[in-house]
Amino acid sequence: MLTQDSRATLDRISDLNRLKLELNELPAIDVGDYISDLAPEQRAITFRLLNKTQATDVFEYLPPDVRESLIGSLHNIQVCQIVESMRPDDRAELFDELPAGIVKRLVQQLSPEERQATATILGYAEGTAGRVMTTEYVRLREGLTVGEALSKIRLADRDKETIYYAYVTDNNRKLKQVVSLRQLLFSIPDARIEDIGSDRVIKARTEMQQEEVAQLMKRYDLLAVPVVDREDRLVGIITVDDVVDILEQEATEDIQKLGGGGGDESSLSLPIDKLRNRLPWLLGIMALYIGASSAIAPFQTTIAAVPVLAVIMPLFSNTGGTVGIQALTVTIRSLGVGEVSSKDTMKILRKELIAGVGTALALGLTMLLLSLIWTKPEERWVGFVAGFVMASNSIVAVTLGTLLPMGLKRLNLDPALVSGPLVTTLLDTIGFITFLTLITFSLNVLKLGV
Repeated sequence: MLTQDSRATLDRISDLNRLKLELNELPAIDVGDYISDLAPEQRAITFRLLNKTQATDVFEYLPPDVRESLIGSLHNIQVCQIVESMRPDDRAELFDELPAGIVKRLVQQLSPEERQATATILGYAEGTAGRVMTTEYVRLREGLTVGEALSKIRLADRDKETIYYAYVTDNNRKLKQVVSLRQLLFSIPDARIEDIGSDRVIKARTEMQQEEVAQLMKRYDLLAVPVVDREDRLVGIITVDDVVDILEQEATEDIQKLGGGGGDESSLSLPIDKLRNRLPWLLGIMALYIGASSAIAPFQTTIAAVPVLAVIMPLFSNTGGTVGIQALTVTIRSLGVGEVSSKDTMKILRKELIAGVGTALALGLTMLLLSLIWTKPEERWVGFVAGFVMASNSIVAVTLGTLLPMGLKRLNLDPALVSGPLVTTLLDTIGFITFLTLITFSLNVLKLGV
């Protein structure tokens, strides 16, 4: 990792030849961080100091806005060399981030082989296995011996993304077996690969969602998984480094949605991007709260008659919402990592309700005691109503926090669409209406306030 001291040392180097030597010795990801923090006018100069291999590796680690800036600053030939040298999946990801005009120009300048590989990946929908796979893998034809397979790997596959697994196909590229490099190295050269390969191949379909692929690889501890089309033909592989990126991306999206945000935003995003991501959600939440406030409006007379309600009601909002978000977060996390599925809905709900009863009793009793402190002697009955509503609202909270994401999962929708603010607003509305209705009933029918 590039420390502040290392960064300061690089900044103090005035000799470009020495800086070139230092940058080409550092890990590509650290050089990417260093260049990203430079002033825009210095980035292109510094990037030109990198050798061809280092430049390609560093380019893949740069943020999208820095990449686009460099493409406009570098010579066209240098840009084409970098893009040509990128792996097909990384190149497809880059093209997703760039304006259409720049992408069209870069695609036209690719070699026919690389253009076809990129077009294959871009032809699949975003978020699927086909979109995140690489077309660089080791493929062996049926009938080869171990010696012939090893010779083929040495001669033709040294630049492939991974050689830990080789995939055996027939002449129509249909996937038949998988064989590990360990098996090849420790088998006699004259043995045939179909005799040492495994027929039990864990594979992903091109249309499979990327998070499902990540769960598949995690479950079976795979370094790579082959991707096949609908006719079982091998079209690519997904490697473990891709899975790390997928898991980070999915976790980021879920966290942002739970917080009532959207888009791919980081702490260092531009202010305009932050505004674009957050404002629609905030306006939507405000609209929801208008509904909650409207539910309170008919009870203004009740609140005027018992002013202490204004002190008690915020506790419903804060506490009930927190209970709901706790259940919601645990449920979404369990769905996200594949621990549970929509078939487990009732089992999860039962466990949440058992825990929720304990939570409800504790919170209800606390609300009762606080209300007894705040209310006048003649209004002590309000505390018992408040305690009852707090307890019942806690049960409703864990129920909503469990059933809403499970329901979306059953409908094949993203459970993280149920944001924290949405659950909080629903619980506010339910709690306020229940509490104020019971208080109004007690005043007007039971005549408790008289």
